[in-house]
Amino acid sequence: MSFSALAAARYSVRKFRDTPVTKEHIDIILKAAHNAPTAGNRQPQRVLVITGGKGLEKIDACTKCRFDAPLVFLVCVDTNASWVRPFDGVKSSWVDASIATTQMMLQAADIGVGTTWVMYFNPEILIQEFRIPENLLPVAILVAGYPADDAAPMDYHNQKNPMDSMIFYEEFPRQ
Repeated sequence: MSFSALAAARYSVRKFRDTPVTKEHIDIILKAAHNAPTAGNRQPQRVLVITGGKGLEKIDACTKCRFDAPLVFLVCVDTNASWVRPFDGVKSSWVDASIATTQMMLQAADIGVGTTWVMYFNPEILIQEFRIPENLLPVAILVAGYPADDAAPMDYHNQKNPMDSMIFYEEFPRQ
């Protein structure tokens, strides 16, 4: 499948089979995070792999959006490892983790693993439940698993704003 077709076909899966994701597939998805480009090649992303039992219960305490997925990747950033823009002190960490998470989602889709990027989580509970060190910030919960036979995109999945509402050449329009 071409990249364009993969990017268009990928959707947030909210219904999963009750089948564990194979170690081979987990490793392929993690390699995509490892290969993600980061500012200054600082590689601040840190990924916790949660495959069952108590770990999934801890995720459920932080969010109602696990959708019974058998696998969760908790994507964090090490703020001590982040590149910092010298002009204004902005850290690249959130962008770097977002790139890694996006690559994980697309790689997962390419091998038949469905995902949903969850931002709806209580970070305080997450930090407490997983004893996350102070220098690590949770960015995303990526729930994953093999899509159920009747899994389907949400009704609004293919509704897109017109491209000319987001793409501009040379300068932004005046408001």
